[in-house]
Amino acid sequence: MNGSTLTAIAAAVGIAFSAAAVAAPMTNAEYKSAKAGIASEYKASMSACAALQANAKDICIAEAKGKENIALADLAVTHKPTQKSRYDARLARADADYGVAKEKCDDQAGNAKDVCVKQAEAARVTAKADAKAHMKTAEANKSANAKAVDARADASKQIAEAKKDAAAAKHDADYAVAKEKCDALAGDAKEHCVGDAKTLYGKS
Repeated sequence: MNGSTLTAIAAAVGIAFSAAAVAAPMTNAEYKSAKAGIASEYKASMSACAALQANAKDICIAEAKGKENIALADLAVTHKPTQKSRYDARLARADADYGVAKEKCDDQAGNAKDVCVKQAEAARVTAKADAKAHMKTAEANKSANAKAVDARADASKQIAEAKKDAAAAKHDADYAVAKEKCDALAGDAKEHCVGDAKTLYGKS
């Protein structure tokens, strides 16, 4: 089987796995059903690989296994989206790419093969490092957002308390003014004035 046919098979497997893995948040029953679908597609792809020979067969098997692992990892993200599940999905891609690339290196020999393997290993290391950096960044952003929320809440509390204190101070100042105005009176009139001021401003 030629390279274009192999590519077509791999593409078909990828599309099938992607369709099984990408979905809206799902129930446990839906998750199990999707997982079974991925297993069925993997079995079909392995059957297709059986028709191939030599390293073409090895590459096909590596692609099938890699796509299955990616699909399962993506399904886990859909089922329970967490930073950890997203990180695991990125690792699955890194390992799948490495597995296929390493098998393709077997088509070469000598130093060319050695270089090919090293390049595949370097690509996997880079992909895993990027995945870890992405997870750490997401965690840092989440922590920063949480702190920002706490900071805003604390600020709102302080503002509310400041407004309350300002209102109380204004209330007392207004009472002092009203009471001061009573000093212009005398006798019962002054006494009534002070009493009215106390009632108005809630003073005893």
